[in-house]
Amino acid sequence: VGVYDLVKDVLAEIGGVDFWQVAMQPGRPLAVGRIGEAHFFGLPGNPVASMLTFLLFVRPALYKLEGRRALFPEAWQARATEPMRKKVGRREFKRGVLRFVDGEWVVRTTGPQGSGILSSLVAGNCLIVLEEARGDVAPGETVLVEPL
Repeated sequence: VGVYDLVKDVLAEIGGVDFWQVAMQPGRPLAVGRIGEAHFFGLPGNPVASMLTFLLFVRPALYKLEGRRALFPEAWQARATEPMRKKVGRREFKRGVLRFVDGEWVVRTTGPQGSGILSSLVAGNCLIVLEEARGDVAPGETVLVEPL
């Protein structure tokens, strides 16, 4: 969101913006609102952030409008096989590789997690969900995962 980004002002003029940012990474700049009877979603410009905000916000909204009951994929616990850095105070979604090894689910990241690294989504089969209150993750700790 830059100095010359006029989208927020225009949307406020012609409709209503319910919220403009979310406390998550990647995907913090996300506009949600209505123009008349139509819903709108303004997705971030970075490819990974855009894909994740679509999966986490737009897809469930479309499912709800279709009348579906299950809006989100099932999530479960897995053991982290590597350390993960995490800033307290926001929800972080890391792209991961989930495997079933020796009777348990284990997960690792796909590597560098920058919001412009689209290959991190292609290489992964899950999202590692790190809650707002959580800090860094040590190997062996349990984390929440959602399938992609």
